[in-house]
Amino acid sequence: MKILVTGGAGFIGSHVADALLEEGHEVHILDNLSSGQRENVPEAAVFHPLDIRSEEAARLLADERYEVLVHHAAQMDVRKSVADPRFDADVNVIGFLNLMEAARQSGLKKVVFASTGGAIYGEPEYTPQDEAHPLRPLSPYGITKLVTEKYLYFYEQTYGIPYVVLRYANIYGPRQSPHGEAGVVAIFTERMLKGIQPFINGDGLQTRDYTFVGDVVRANLAALKHPESGIFNIGTGRETDVVTLFRAIRDLANPAIEERHAEGKPGEQRRSVLGYDLARRVLGWEPQVTLEEGLAQTVDWFRRQLSAAA
Repeated sequence: MKILVTGGAGFIGSHVADALLEEGHEVHILDNLSSGQRENVPEAAVFHPLDIRSEEAARLLADERYEVLVHHAAQMDVRKSVADPRFDADVNVIGFLNLMEAARQSGLKKVVFASTGGAIYGEPEYTPQDEAHPLRPLSPYGITKLVTEKYLYFYEQTYGIPYVVLRYANIYGPRQSPHGEAGVVAIFTERMLKGIQPFINGDGLQTRDYTFVGDVVRANLAALKHPESGIFNIGTGRETDVVTLFRAIRDLANPAIEERHAEGKPGEQRRSVLGYDLARRVLGWEPQVTLEEGLAQTVDWFRRQLSAAA
């Protein structure tokens, strides 16, 4: 199939693009490189350095007539979304609509959308949070992801374009950026390997569901093959607090690093953990990489990157 991966120069999108190429698809990547890296773009993919909000991006979808849109491009910084909700909505909602309005008139047959688990559900009423959990996003970022899900329902009902929404847990792995708000695994790993003291926010007992990027890639491939529309959590069902995560990474990267805490971040969600039973039953997907295995692979990748740059 002819597939467009938006955000395909980014952490998750580039891994998905690699896998799609390996399966024999024609892959195009649309990314403005605001956070993605040109070196992440696979050589076999056709690269379009465009902003999803631009007229050029709309023309691209109209001209190329993609069969599938795998949509990972986003403004993904939660704190930035709180500081500038209009910018967050401009990228995450208006940018998406710019693509869909062009694509729906050009033969688009399917959308796979990278949504968010924790940011859509908010603080859990019960754990693990499943797809029936109340939706109470606490940030504009979570709100725009939810709005996009609703627009996908509109496009299916009005134009017959099926979709699969993947609500991601906290994804980590090789190629994740250690800069900015996202990616505590990448931040801890790089700093420890460089001998720089990282800090745990608050008491460090806030929990997240850390899911390896390779498992997320398999979820995207399963979503591509799924013939119907649906919304699925992609997580491990396992909660890990930040202190435990810190110690696990330290053991792998730099045992000499001390455990130090800094002031907590106001408004930070306390718990998040996603149940994946629906994905297991309907998509045939479940996580395969344990946190211990995934962290070992991630630390090894960062170590090799730093060694190559030295």
